[in-house]
Amino acid sequence: MSTYTRVSVTSNIQEAQDKVQQLYREGFARDHIYVLTHSAEGTDFVANYTGAEQITMAEEGVITAVANLFRSRGDELRAKMRALGVPEVEAGRLESELNRGKILVLATPSNEAKDYSGEEFQRTIL
Repeated sequence: MSTYTRVSVTSNIQEAQDKVQQLYREGFARDHIYVLTHSAEGTDFVANYTGAEQITMAEEGVITAVANLFRSRGDELRAKMRALGVPEVEAGRLESELNRGKILVLATPSNEAKDYSGEEFQRTIL
């Protein structure tokens, strides 16, 4: 089982669905597999279609969630990724993928420790 956050960049909803199913088969818990698109509505649609989760206050923490109310969408997206352990520089690169219409599928380790100080992650592009 993985001990780091995995991030996949997918081009469409079917690729995102396939990646969610693959991560589930690899042993990631369903409630630790997330999707993210550039728009909140798009994220909601993809989450409903794929059965994946959305990044919520539970993952972000109250302070980040409240701060996101006052941030630009780009800042909010990067904060959501950071909450799941994606390093800051990589979150910036991934935001540019979202700007191009890509869908991110993120999977976090199932251990409940939220200390991502090691910031280990794996990125794949489909």
